[in-house]
Amino acid sequence: MARPAAKKLKPAERARIEELFHRFESLESDPRTELDYRDAYTLVVAVALSAQATDVSVNKATARLFEAADTPEAMLALGEEGLKPFISSIGLYNTKAKNVIAAARILVEQYGGQVPLDRASLQALPGVGRKTASVVLNELRIEPAIAVDTHVFRVSHRLELAFGKTPDHVEAELMAIVPEPYLWRAHHWLILHGRYTCTARRPRCEECPVADLCPSRHLFLGR
Repeated sequence: MARPAAKKLKPAERARIEELFHRFESLESDPRTELDYRDAYTLVVAVALSAQATDVSVNKATARLFEAADTPEAMLALGEEGLKPFISSIGLYNTKAKNVIAAARILVEQYGGQVPLDRASLQALPGVGRKTASVVLNELRIEPAIAVDTHVFRVSHRLELAFGKTPDHVEAELMAIVPEPYLWRAHHWLILHGRYTCTARRPRCEECPVADLCPSRHLFLGR
């Protein structure tokens, strides 16, 4: 999305958010997706396969898949039935196989086998929604974006960076308050923080590098 106008914040809140992302940067200056990929096409496939699946399970599947088919042409030649055995360990693999092959056909027939790296064209591909497009565009440093998955949604609310009730609302709120120097990397920091520290059931507040900046810490410390 085009970045909305920066939200007007009180100086103390602006300073809190600045410090929060500064600390994330001090821990990991150049965070990247944990999905394995080779180029724009394999990134699109990996992200599409990761819906309702773990990155670990997707990487295990694509390690074999990308040896057999790492271009739209090769994927199309593999076909839907040929693809399924490679991704059968991933949830919703029947639907995902159908979408991956349909997307490969469009890329071959309409784009000469190249991935169109603009949001509208990406989101028009089967199996590529807003979140997938955001991940791809941000990872490739084409467009700053914050794809809101369950981790980002949870962490944003606990840190009171966003209060929206839907992923789209949270995305808009985050895009309006994340300081410009951190915008490209915020997506990954929030995911990693939610995946490894601010977990759903038992957040590791005692080890959290931003616990003193978190309005929700009193809900979990000492439990």
